[in-house]
Amino acid sequence: MVEIELDGKKVEVPEGSMVMHAAEKAGTYIPHFCYHKKLSIAANCRMCLVDVEKAPKAMPACATPVAQGMIVRTKSDKAIKAQQSVMEFLLINHPLDCPICDQGGECQLQDLAVGYGTGSSNYEEEKRVVFHKDVGPLISMEEMSRCIHCTRCVRFGEEISGDMELGMSHRGEHAEIETFLGESVDSELSGNMIDICPVGALTSKPFRYNARTWELSRRKSISPHDSTGANLIVQVKNHRVMRVVPLENDAVNECWIADRDRFSYEALNSGERLTEPMLKQDGEWITVDWTTALEYVANGLRQISSNHGANQLGLLASPHSTLEELYLAGTLMRGLGSDNIDHRLRHADFSTTPASGARYLGMPIAALSQLKHALVVGSRLRKDHPLFAQRIRQATRSGAQVDVISSPREFRGGHDWAMPVRHHMSGSADQWGEALSNIAAAVALAKGVDAPVRGQADEVATAVAASLMTGAGAAILLGNAAAHHVNASALLALAHWIAGQTGCAVGYLTEAANTVGAQLVKAQPQTGGQTAADMLAGQCKAVVLLGCEPMHDSAHGQAAVAALQQADMVVSMNAFKTNMDVADVLLPIAPFTETSGTFVNAEGLAQSFHAVVKPLGETRPAWKVLRVLCNLLEIPGVTFETSQEVLAATGVQAGLVAPEWLSNASASPMAFNALALDAPPSVAGIYQLDGIVRRAPALQHTADATQEVFL
Repeated sequence: MVEIELDGKKVEVPEGSMVMHAAEKAGTYIPHFCYHKKLSIAANCRMCLVDVEKAPKAMPACATPVAQGMIVRTKSDKAIKAQQSVMEFLLINHPLDCPICDQGGECQLQDLAVGYGTGSSNYEEEKRVVFHKDVGPLISMEEMSRCIHCTRCVRFGEEISGDMELGMSHRGEHAEIETFLGESVDSELSGNMIDICPVGALTSKPFRYNARTWELSRRKSISPHDSTGANLIVQVKNHRVMRVVPLENDAVNECWIADRDRFSYEALNSGERLTEPMLKQDGEWITVDWTTALEYVANGLRQISSNHGANQLGLLASPHSTLEELYLAGTLMRGLGSDNIDHRLRHADFSTTPASGARYLGMPIAALSQLKHALVVGSRLRKDHPLFAQRIRQATRSGAQVDVISSPREFRGGHDWAMPVRHHMSGSADQWGEALSNIAAAVALAKGVDAPVRGQADEVATAVAASLMTGAGAAILLGNAAAHHVNASALLALAHWIAGQTGCAVGYLTEAANTVGAQLVKAQPQTGGQTAADMLAGQCKAVVLLGCEPMHDSAHGQAAVAALQQADMVVSMNAFKTNMDVADVLLPIAPFTETSGTFVNAEGLAQSFHAVVKPLGETRPAWKVLRVLCNLLEIPGVTFETSQEVLAATGVQAGLVAPEWLSNASASPMAFNALALDAPPSVAGIYQLDGIVRRAPALQHTADATQEVFL
């Protein structure tokens, strides 16, 4: 540790730290633009000049290493005058357009100009003009004349997103930040560049000119999309979601969010929202009140159960539903005597569900940044889990090695991983088991034990096995395609055997916001009930669809729609006008912004949230709708008045779930099913993951939304 004196206070920081780090530790603010705690040091704005004793001139705090006994003054005349001079330089070319700038009210330059700027300038030269650039549907570069060349956006692309899509061209007064060869900005994390831009050069294209920052109320929430559980600030005006930005949480999403977390809010205000209950009569949809709709559903379920047996009732739930909704969905079905409930809509192998415990990541999310080796099986990591990919990318910058078992086409068509991949064991889905078998054979050979299955310890398999045998800091990560694989149980069993021999971790990346939570509240058959595949094949006469769209959310697509059309009754509980070709009744339920609930992310962290706006029209929270249905059907014990009471009934508490509730152990045989291996696993595209994302216009105009999903 090195001790320095900062503004008269003693501060201890690790050797190699900069003065800026010492100031952060001491709680002393030093003005800056180019410095960002998650990015490398550029030292090109010079706003952070400070007075270092015995130094002939002011020094940049972000790029001046601490030394034992150093004396630093941040408020001396020398420091203040240096900072004021830098501010004058920065404003030479900056346009005076604060009244119309979208960044007004949350602009670092505007804020610091008040403290360090002057009322007049020594420069009378004409200000330069930089022409706007069109870089896609998400980021606006309409006012690049505002850019102060801090290069935060450039460094973000190179270091965090892994795609250096922006760079600085030309020199001097002709310097500009732009894309290469006029390309668009297509990173799945691109929206974060809007947040870190200290001026109004990069702004949100969907939000542009919709509201002023001081008009917005800021409310905390949790992302309902992938399994990261990213913490959000949802900004609201007049009971309408206007913008979504990250809430910093180093243990989960750090200070970043994926573009689908940021821009999917557009769907919440779309014309596709279902705002009133509807019934189909003689092929025509009519609007009804809630009492009529719920009595219709209750009577229908009661009659079908009476005529055909309770085993003809089924419920398909989206893994993006809240913990409370899934718990009450199970209560409803089991209260009627049916075990036909499932959230595994894309699965082909249903034997991977453990007898106890939920499949999960197997480590804290933050530990992904510290990995020394990762073997990723069946995942388009960058597109399936952008924030997990970002953490593993940081690990590779520290020397971690990544090996991949996946389709060869994942590395084509722009689906590169934006990180170094040592070995890509490419092959169609039916060859993934062979690749794992080869690694197991190599481990067995090195350990002097019998291999669990026949495999060939070739050069690549031996190298991967050697990395996994380092134990701590190594992990086998099974992606969405591995979870949905027809041989998912065998892949897990092999991965678990390898982990047992090498001491590495093994876990699922998990698909949706509440995949882990759905397992915890048993939103899948427990006593031999029908699986999602059975129900989607038409084996139930009455099916309730909770937040899902079988056409888009299942492994069966059009075949599932055709099967459901033969059912006696289909109830669609959704926030959007969907499933109208199969449903008999539509019940408008609230999306995550209009209800309270809990999501359990990949590592098993339960995070609760509250509604940030009022429900739209006659929309109701799904947990309340399910509670009323339980009451109408006289299911005992369902008297909950709040979602918090429902959460208490689940036994899950906010925070990390008890370790005994989580398990990746496998007792499944390692026999590979030879059937249907020509059919690839069902995996949703990055902007097809759920109903909200699918209806966000800006996201659907991105390059990722129009590209083929490669498996």
